[in-house]
Amino acid sequence: MTLSMQTRAIAGLRDIAADYDLILCDVWGVVHDGVAHTPSAADALMRFRGQGGKVVLLTNAPRPHPTIAPMLDAFGLPRAAYDALVSSGDVTLELMVARGAAPVHHLGPERDRSLFADAAARLGRPVPRVGVETAGYVVCTGLFGDDDALEPYRPTLAAMRARDLTMICANPDIVVHTGDKLIYCAGALAQQYEEMGGKVVQAGKPHAIIYRTALSVAGALGLDTARARTLAVGDGMFTDMAGAAAQGFDGLFVSGGIHRDEIGGSGGVDAAALRALAQRAGAAPRAVLPALAW
Repeated sequence: MTLSMQTRAIAGLRDIAADYDLILCDVWGVVHDGVAHTPSAADALMRFRGQGGKVVLLTNAPRPHPTIAPMLDAFGLPRAAYDALVSSGDVTLELMVARGAAPVHHLGPERDRSLFADAAARLGRPVPRVGVETAGYVVCTGLFGDDDALEPYRPTLAAMRARDLTMICANPDIVVHTGDKLIYCAGALAQQYEEMGGKVVQAGKPHAIIYRTALSVAGALGLDTARARTLAVGDGMFTDMAGAAAQGFDGLFVSGGIHRDEIGGSGGVDAAALRALAQRAGAAPRAVLPALAW
C-alpha cells in the first residue's frame, strides 16, 4: 500500500536496508517503551549490523549517555544491537561546560543530577545549582514527577522570563509513552516558555546540534557519513522525522509510537492522517511500519 508520493508501508527494515550504511535510531518508543525493550527492534538492528551497517542510538534523554546504557541493559536490549549511543544529555553537557561555573537553576527531577556532576568533573570545579532569582541560566531536564501537569510550572517559567533567563532544554520531546501511559517531557515546558517570549536552546532532536554530534561519533567508528546513505528511524514526527528531513536523511517512521492514537499506528495506519501529520511537521518519511522489525 502506498501512503503518499514519498512514504510507503514496508514489511520490515530488510526492504530498504541495502540502501544504507548508517542508522540513527531513536530509543524510547522504538527500542523500548519505558518498561522493556522491543525484541523485534533489537533483532532488526543486529541483522543490519550483521550485514556491515553501523547503528548509533540517538535519544532525547536528558542525561549523558554513560548513564543510559545501563538502563538499556536493564530493559534487556543487547549491546550487539548498536555501535554507539548519543543523547541530548551529551549535548546539554557541552553547552553547560561552555558556560563555565555560571550558576544554574535546574528545572527537573533529581535523577538527572548526573549532568551537574559531569559538568563539574569536566570543569574541575562545582557548577552552583541555585534558585531562579540568582541563576545565570536554566537547564530543564523535565518535570519533577511523571504524573505532573504543566500548569503548576507557570509561576516558575514567569519568574525565569522576568529575569530573561535562557533555558537549555535537555529533552525537546513533548510527550512519551511509558507502557500505555503518556507523560510530559522537558519539551512541553520549553514550548510554554517560548510562548511566553523566553529564549530556549534545544539540545536534542530535531535540532542540528545533536546530529552533528551523532555524525562525529559515526565518523569515529570509521564510517563515511554520507547523508544519502543514512537512515533515521523514529516514532516522533516532529522530532525524528522532522530532524531527518532538515538534515537530508531518509526517514523510517514507526507508527505504533507516540502518534499511534492519532493515526491508528498499532492497528493499521490511516493514510490521510499520516499525510496530514507529516505535512504539519515538515517531514517526508521514506517508509513506515508499525514497529521496527527486520
